[in-house]
Amino acid sequence: MSTTDVLFTRTDPALGTFALRPLDPFADAELLHGWVTHPKAAFWMMQDASLPDVEREYMKIAAAEHHDAFIGLHDGRPAFLMERYDPSELELVGLYDAQPGDVGMHFLVAPSDRPVHGFTRAVITTVMAALFEDPATVRVVVEPDVANTAVHALNEAVGFVPDRPITKPEKEALLSFCTRAQFQAATAAQGASI
Repeated sequence: MSTTDVLFTRTDPALGTFALRPLDPFADAELLHGWVTHPKAAFWMMQDASLPDVEREYMKIAAAEHHDAFIGLHDGRPAFLMERYDPSELELVGLYDAQPGDVGMHFLVAPSDRPVHGFTRAVITTVMAALFEDPATVRVVVEPDVANTAVHALNEAVGFVPDRPITKPEKEALLSFCTRAQFQAATAAQGASI
């Protein structure tokens, strides 16, 4: 599959077209390095990563059976990163009772000198719509840092309900869940186009 193959597209009535394509660990490493080491990406925990570190990390993900990474596009230009994983196999093993149809997710919006109002919410809406496009996805599971209050608010805006704090090796996290119905209700309440 070519990295130009778009796997999912969503049009936001206010902000334009959002899409996802497979991440290429070599071709995208320099772009990703700038994103994950930016001060605004502190919760991504790669602040001191070198370019080879980033290549290695995303090569590992590309080779993993239960983990995928995607570059998010806004009007055709790279604008965000999305990772999808099986929480019964990675990240949350033994930390909660995984259910069939659970999908774990991480996302990171590229740094910008000119923030656009509503952009990050449009990104997370796109990410969630892409995940729920798969009929096998029953609920999305996230585990952001407990201190990442900006992401907690975004998660809530698309239907996530916090469950409880959990201790992971690298952080204290807020385990949260969002079912398809919760996502649809939250986006309908905002008048968002899924």
